[in-house]
Amino acid sequence: MNTHWPAGWIETAWPGNPRVRGLFSGRRGGRSEGAYAGGDGGGGMNLGAHVGDDPRCVAANRELLAGMLGSARPVWLEQVHGCDLLDLDVADGTPAGSARADASLVTRPGVAASVLVADCLPVLLAAPEGRGVAAAHAGWRGLCAGVLERSAARLAERCRCDCEQLQAWLGPAIGPAHFEVGAEVREAFAAHSSAALRAFVPGARPGKWMADLFALARMRLLGAGLAPESILGGGICTVSEPSLYYSFRRDRITGRQAGLVWLV
Repeated sequence: MNTHWPAGWIETAWPGNPRVRGLFSGRRGGRSEGAYAGGDGGGGMNLGAHVGDDPRCVAANRELLAGMLGSARPVWLEQVHGCDLLDLDVADGTPAGSARADASLVTRPGVAASVLVADCLPVLLAAPEGRGVAAAHAGWRGLCAGVLERSAARLAERCRCDCEQLQAWLGPAIGPAHFEVGAEVREAFAAHSSAALRAFVPGARPGKWMADLFALARMRLLGAGLAPESILGGGICTVSEPSLYYSFRRDRITGRQAGLVWLV
């Protein structure tokens, strides 16, 4: 893999799991311009084909990314803020962006499970001994609906391991200082577990709450059976870093970065 990533890109480490590779891209290092440009004034690495960017730029960015990954081919999804998961072992050849799902898994080299985000939380999962990996798109709706629990359970089942043996990486997402939500969001999470109330504090406006998406994801992963020490990353806010990350909440018209995980 490339060892000189553009600013904001994060290459993940998987202790005791050397066959796993993971990456969170940022907004720098590509060919996109205008609202999709890089925060350093150069070309932007927008990977979303559905956000109004020049299709030629998106295609060039995806080709650049594929070159950075080497032998792994990203498979993109049509994300719908749900909790369906695509098994890439049996969906080989699926056209990019054609599968309606918010998570995917794979147990063989050559394919990267991939999700696109611009404030939602990208979560990467890995089974022990490089048996398999998964990527999940965890906005509040998908997170509340159980996308992480379903992804962890499916990965553990496919890889014949326990969920407590899985590892997880939380990528950049909207932080608790900027994620203002209505009372209905807080109530939806509390209906699943009252412990979720700890991830909400009163907002500046009446009836509004500030939500900690990272804390909510950790709670869901712990509830799925993962060990606390196996949940890594989190805490990097897309809204607070306009030069490094795309943010829909901040800019509305903007690009998408990716979370990707694969096997070597």
